[in-house]
Amino acid sequence: METLTILWTGRLWLRRFTATARDLDALASLHGDPEVMRRIDDGRPQPRETVAARTLPGILRQYDELPPGTGCFAVESRTDGRFLGWLSLRPPSSVGLAAAPAVGRGAVLELGYRLLPGAWGHGYATEGARALVRHAFTVLGAEQVVATTMTVNSASRRVLEKAGLTLVRTFFEEWPEYIEGAERGDVEYAVSRAEWAQGPAAPSA
Repeated sequence: METLTILWTGRLWLRRFTATARDLDALASLHGDPEVMRRIDDGRPQPRETVAARTLPGILRQYDELPPGTGCFAVESRTDGRFLGWLSLRPPSSVGLAAAPAVGRGAVLELGYRLLPGAWGHGYATEGARALVRHAFTVLGAEQVVATTMTVNSASRRVLEKAGLTLVRTFFEEWPEYIEGAERGDVEYAVSRAEWAQGPAAPSA
């Protein structure tokens, strides 16, 4: 566990994914859940074979390609080891975000998360997001953390706000396929290191 763990909170472990059947099963269950995927990409669940051939290998490859301490991390309960989903901290890549350096002067990192429905409503996303924002500023030296979500995704917006991010703008993009709520656009949230240091999310989780 020690070599894979990126950080932990009161209730959660955040660790690297591995090329194991256990992690493949966990990731396939998450990306294959219709409720999880209804407002992501094309709104469709990912088949297990896609997760095995592309999604998990892509996550593993990023541990070597991205700056140390960034990437996509499995979220597990410290109580029983249950897989809850993932949280990520990576160079900005979502549609609508400007490219930015991930290290050095002006470094910007993008926060992301995806949890199983059984983990919704328990504060896990907020707890993990706060920990990753703190990690971005205190360990990785980022100058800003950004995130996007659909305007209609009120639950994700609350998580971002509780993690210390504030609304920057609403924007509209052309998507290949319609997803419910797309007509209301997407929103960008952000927090700078200085803003975070002065806010209530700054104390250690």
